[in-house]
This record gives sequence, structure tokens and C-alpha cells, in this order.
Amino acid sequence: MREGAEIGDNCVLGQNVYIAESVRMGSGCKIQNNVSVYDGVELAENIFIGPSVVFTNVKRPRAHIEQSHLFSDSKIERGVTLGANATIVCGITIGEYAFVAAGSTVTKSVPPHAMVLGVPAKIVGYVCRCAKDLMPDSSCKQCGVEFKDIAQ
Repeated sequence: MREGAEIGDNCVLGQNVYIAESVRMGSGCKIQNNVSVYDGVELAENIFIGPSVVFTNVKRPRAHIEQSHLFSDSKIERGVTLGANATIVCGITIGEYAFVAAGSTVTKSVPPHAMVLGVPAKIVGYVCRCAKDLMPDSSCKQCGVEFKDIAQ
């Protein structure tokens, strides 16, 4: 963890995790092994980041061109799950309680509660805060949250 990074209370960082100096991370986050969180990534609270998730910070990197002034910010909102080996391309927002399946490549912003899958990631459904599937015009059978309340 670099000096200057802000990490909230009750966060768990696995083995070989790198946190850059301008990163802001909310409370209750869990980052599994082999994850680098670079400058420009903002993590809200209660985010789960699976092993070997990759964040990028420049859209078109070149080794021979200094591009640190071109970092694109990425915002990961409250309660998001990023599955193992997912790649998060910079300059996007992943909305509250969204779920990114393992191995997916996220190239566009993801709306709240959306479940995305694939390369590139596409919406395949919606999930509740409690991680149960949500269907349009229904409520969560586990906790009673109404889909219409989250799909706005």
C-alpha cells in the first residue's frame, strides 16, 4: 500500500495486493490475492474483488510514451462484486450492487444491480443486494427488495 492511499475500516487485503497512492477505498472491502488497484480507481464501501482482477488506467498504453497525465478514472460503487480474473477497463462506473462474473472484460459502465458476463461483458440479468436473482416486475424472494426500486 502506497503512502497517501486512504483505506476504510475493516478492509481485508490478500497476498500480493498493490494499492496506489491516490486510491480511496471505503470500509468493509475485501480484495483477494494478486490485485493491483491503480491511481484513478475509486472504491466505495463493501466491495468484493476476486483474485487476479485487473484494473487498467490508460485507454491506449504505449511503453515509449509517458501517459500518466492521461489516466482515466474508474468508479466502483457500493456493494459491487468483481469475480476472479475480471478485467475492468478504465473510465467507467460500475453501479451499486452490480455483479461482474469471473473472467469478464468490462469495457462500458454497468448499471446498478446488473449482472454482466463475457468478453466484452454484457448484461445477463439483475441481482439484489443479497446476491439473489431479480426479475423485472418482481421482488427478491429473500429480502423483499422490489426490482422497480433499483431499476431506475
